[in-house]
Parts: sequence; structure tokens; C-alpha cells
Amino acid sequence: MLTAPYAPSTSNDEVLIASRALGPGLRQTELSIPGIHCGACVTRIERLVGGLPGVERARVNLSTRRLTVDWRGEALPPFVAALDEAGYDANLRDAAADANDGVLSELVRALAVAGFAACNIMALSVAVWSGAEDATRDAFHWLSMAIALPCLAYSGRVFFRSAWQALRHGRTNMDVPISIGVLLAYGMSSYETIHRGPHAYFDAATSLLFFLLIGRTLDHLMRERARTAVRGVARLAPRGASVRQPDGSRRYLPVEEIRPGMTILLVAGDRVPVDGRVVEGRSEIDSALVSGESLPRAVAVGDRLQAGTLNLTGPITFEATAAASESFLAEMMRMMEAAEAGRSVYRRIADRAARLYAPVIHTIALVTFAGWMIATGDLHRALTVAIAVLIITCPCALGLAVPMVQVVAARRLFEHGIMIKDGGALERLAEVDHVVFDKTGTLTSGRPRLIDGDGIDPHLLSTAAAMARQSHHPYSQAIAAFAARRAVPAVTAVDLGEQSGCGLEGIIDGKPYRLGRPDWAAPGRESDGPGVVLSQDGQVLCRFFFEDVLRSGARQAIAALRAKALPVEILSGDHEEPVRCLAASLGLPYRAGVTPAGKVARINALEAGGRRVLMVGDGLNDTPALAAAHVSMATASAADIGRNAADIVCLRDDLDVVSQAIPISRRARDLVNQNLLLAVAYNALAVPIAIAGEVTPLVAAIAMSSSSILVIANALRLGGHARSGAPVPAGVAALRAAVGAGG
Repeated sequence: MLTAPYAPSTSNDEVLIASRALGPGLRQTELSIPGIHCGACVTRIERLVGGLPGVERARVNLSTRRLTVDWRGEALPPFVAALDEAGYDANLRDAAADANDGVLSELVRALAVAGFAACNIMALSVAVWSGAEDATRDAFHWLSMAIALPCLAYSGRVFFRSAWQALRHGRTNMDVPISIGVLLAYGMSSYETIHRGPHAYFDAATSLLFFLLIGRTLDHLMRERARTAVRGVARLAPRGASVRQPDGSRRYLPVEEIRPGMTILLVAGDRVPVDGRVVEGRSEIDSALVSGESLPRAVAVGDRLQAGTLNLTGPITFEATAAASESFLAEMMRMMEAAEAGRSVYRRIADRAARLYAPVIHTIALVTFAGWMIATGDLHRALTVAIAVLIITCPCALGLAVPMVQVVAARRLFEHGIMIKDGGALERLAEVDHVVFDKTGTLTSGRPRLIDGDGIDPHLLSTAAAMARQSHHPYSQAIAAFAARRAVPAVTAVDLGEQSGCGLEGIIDGKPYRLGRPDWAAPGRESDGPGVVLSQDGQVLCRFFFEDVLRSGARQAIAALRAKALPVEILSGDHEEPVRCLAASLGLPYRAGVTPAGKVARINALEAGGRRVLMVGDGLNDTPALAAAHVSMATASAADIGRNAADIVCLRDDLDVVSQAIPISRRARDLVNQNLLLAVAYNALAVPIAIAGEVTPLVAAIAMSSSSILVIANALRLGGHARSGAPVPAGVAALRAAVGAGG
């Protein structure tokens, strides 16, 4: 285990101050615990803290390494002291995230050292296997021992440190048997080398470290992705805001010091720091974070603002209605962390197999050693046979069984324009039985397009385009783009101004024109209805209507998903009418006007009913839902935060990649199960022979390498068209039952 540099645990007074009220007598505390690294840590901490008097609930997020405690009473329950006694440092700051770069660098360096040592020792071992004897063999053994020692000291400390911490506090974890096996293999090999024995197996010890470090590094990167998504949302919050004082002066305050009732001044281009209500001015707000809709929302006095949304056009003054910790943006981050904690309950196939492997194999090796000692009384012989059992059952084949298939599957998915971030997502994708799509930016392009523009008089189109080119509003950009394609004559607008939430007005050829909302451009006339109008002196000259274009491949993707008997639905934050029209054209059920929390609630309800949901989205408002789903996919046009939160990212605009990814993942799942079956069958055959003492360390090393080659060759079979719904062999079904069905 790697942890952040040691920091003293937070004091009870600091924790009490940082706690927040949830209701009458109920408070919540969040702590960072960088020492969390496996499911056993999660279970132990939740039981330890959850059993304390006054604690209502304790929940650990394995990905972000945070503990959330709900508790009652005047006095703080002693969970900080209990954690410290159990060997876990608890801090208010996110120490795991602060030290992330150092942890990853240390893992990569350890992996490089182990790989270098394993390759060189393997090269020396080949010479020994080829028949080198006496002085030559001894020299190669001494060289191998010299190379392996710094490898174990540097790369092995990743596991040794964790094992020692666990044993020192009276507990165990997966790193304990790993450390014992590596040290025992090195110690026995050193004994053989010093006494000029014919066999040494430093290659097995270093190779084992190398493969285990690969898994540890990938696991760290996967968890960092989850933390990155949460931090990406946090970066949407400004650090502070300009607050108007009672005497009329302005004072800049950090966002943490803003309280309900304060009056905040917001200029164009600023993000809203906390939830509030407009008291002066009018503007347009980018509310994509809330609704996913790309069109700006006009706000005026009395309208609500939500933290994280962007002020686009005019200055406004608003009154804060919530502190930063209780605002919309903070709630989004809490939803994401809660969703990620729920997903972390899912245990990958390799994790479940490893959980069974370690205790079984090390128990067999221990029993073998004891049996040979009782039967022969020969310590050297008993240790040699026990080491042979450990080598021949080295989990290299098991360690490669899953990642090799995932590497090949990731390459095939990449060829289709799909990037998958971790193996766990590939496994979850194969289990999907329900698909949820966002609308704007996912099923549609998110960019409005002018329709029926060919019927507009070219002179009026030129006039409207002259004004529209000066605005960033999506409707204005659509008009300007259409005029450019039509190559209409260019005209010049002067004294051009933009009214926030209304439209544009200016002078063209000495005449005043307005382009914008019908009730503003031509007030009092028969100008109500959808779209945008161009008017002169209050007289409507023409109307512009828009539509959101269906994304390429959307119909094909939905048809393919239905052909696989997968239910599909739309969850959108957009208004009822556009969502209803799109859903009707695609023949899909839908829900419109859904908030980010509503999307999470719908996904949770589906999964509570036994569904495994694939969520496909793009916008900021989709981020909690992407984290909450069983597996998630972001479109090519998704915001950076959405791409970080998703398990899978489309690299092409064509939405048909969604239906292509599922069959590939299911074929990969079949091959993973086959590889696990091969690895178990190999051990079932090899272990009895090794226990009987019929296998030398040399033969054990060759057998171990052969099993690894076998699973690699099987993984390379992932090619051609992926099969879905293929029958599961009886042996694989039995293995699934033994390993467990997952989270």
C-alpha cells in the first residue's frame, strides 16, 4: 500500500467545527483517510466507526478514500481516536488527493525497477535452464541475487509497508501473504545460492512483484479518475465574490465566508458562487450545469440563481439564499461522491478471484511444509517443496487472465472510436440491461439549426445576419451560419446593442431594427409564438424557426439496442415540448425537466429494481448521473467534467458506437471467464504434483510461464465480430458461481 506522507490526525475540536447539521440533533462529518486501499479496509472502518455510541451511519468511499459519518448528540463520538488506534490517520483535508502525484510517481518508479530486475534475472535464468553448471551457474545465481535485493527493497516496499502496518495493528490484508511469499522465495533462493545449490528462483520473486505492481498502478489510476471528476465540478465554483456592504462599499469575500442574506454583485463572465435570488438587473445565464440545455436562460428580478451557473451578458445583483456548503454545486459534488461510493461496492472479477486465491494457495503451501517436516524432518526439503508450490501457483496467469483480455478489448473498442478507462467498466458494460440517454448534446447535436430559411427574403436575411454576427447566442450563431452558407450580400449595422434576455437592436441603412424575442421585438403586435423575429419600428418582417439536429447514428444505435432486447429511455433537463417531439420521433419513453438529482433518483430506482443501467450523456448536469449509473458513456462533444466522470468516452460523433461497444464487452467477458477457468484448471493439475515433491523449482518456473502464455493466447482470440448472448460453458458457469456474481 502507498499512502500520503504522514500527517497527524485531526483533533476532535477541528472535526466538531467542520461538521455540518443535517437536521435536529443530527450532524455529518467527512474525513479523508489516505490509508484506505482495499475492500477489507472499507469493511473494517465502517464496522469500527459505525459501532461507536452516537454514530447513526458510517460510509467509506474507496475511490476518494473518504469517510462520511452521521452522528447524534452534543459530544463528538470518538471516531478519530478509534481510527488512530486502528492505524488509520484521519484528516479534514483531502490528503490522498494532495499527495496523488507523488504516489503515482512512486508506483511508476517501483514498477520500472521491478520490470528491469525481472527481465535481467529472467535472461540469466535462461542460461541456467539451458545447462550452465558449477561456477558459471553459481555466478549467474549470485548476479541474480544482487539484482533482486535492491528490487525487493525498493519495489517490494509498496507491499511490505502495508503488510507491516496491518500486522502492527493486529489485522491482516492481501499484502501480508504477498509479502510472505516474495520474502520466502528470495530467502530460500539466497540459501541455495550461498550453499551452491542447483536451483534458485529470484526470477519468480521479481516477476511476481512486477505483475502485482501493474495491477496496483492501474487501480490507483482508476481511483484518481473518480477523484478528478469530483474536483472538476469543484473547479466550477469561484473562489470568492464581491459583496455589497451595508454602507454601499464593496468587499471581496472568499466563497466559504458568504452567508445567506448577503448581497453579491456579479458581472458578465462570472460564475454564480452560491445559490441566490436576483434583486437588481437582468441578464442571460448559462444553465447547462442544471438542465443540460445549451440555450441561455433569461433572468430578471426575483428569479433564482444556482451555484456554478455562468452569467453571460449583463451585470446583476443577487441575494445569497444558501451558504457554499449548502448550495447546488456542493450538492452535486455530494451526489457524485455518494454515487461513486455505491459503485465502489462492485468488485471486479479479478478482485474476487484474488480474494479466494491468496488464502487458499498460502494455506496449501503451509500445510505442504508442515507435512514434509513431519514426514521427513528435513527442513531444507520441506521449504523447497513449499516454495515449489508457491512458484508453480504464482498468480501470473491469474494476474494476466483478466488484463490481457481487457487490453485486447480496449484496442478493438478504440478501433471503433471508443475509449474505455478501466477494466471494471468493461465488465460492467457487459452486464447492462437498460440504457438511458440524455437529450441535448447526446441524442441531438446541442446546436440549433435554422429551418425553412430558404423561404426568407435574402435582403431580410442579410439584415438579420448583420446583427446576429455580433452575438454569441446560439440562435444568432445559427442565423449567421445559414446566411454565410447562402452567401447573401453583407450589410453593416451601426449602434448595435444587446438587451440581456431579449435580443439585438441596431441601425441599418438609417432604419432601426430589432432581432430577438417576439414580445420584445414587436410588443403589442401579433407576434407571440416560438422562434425569433426581425422587426422594424415594431412591425414583424420575418420569423426564424430552429430545431436541434439529431446526432448522426442515433436512430441506428437505438434500433440496434432494441434488437438486443435492451429497454431505452430519455432523461432530459430540457422543456417538455422539445423532449416530447424527439421521443415521439424515436418511439422512446421520456422524462423532461429532470434535475441532476432527479436523474440520479431515476437511475437509483431502476437499479433498485434489479436493472444494470448504462447512462449516456454529455453535459455538466449529467455528471452525477454518469457517476451513479452501473456504467456510463460520454459523447465526443461532452464537457471535460462529463468525460472525467464517465467510464467510457466516445471519440466519434456517430452515436452508433454505443450499440457496438456492448457486444465487444460481452465477448470479452466470455474470454475472461475462459481464462480464469484455464488458470484454475492449471492450478488444479499442477498443485498436487508440486505437493508430492515431484516438481523442481526449474519445472515449476517453466510451468508457471506456460500457463501465462496460454491465457495470453486465448485473450488474442478476441477478434472479428463480437458475439452476444453466447451460451456459457458449464465449467465457466461453475467458476462464476465459485467466484461470486459481483457487487
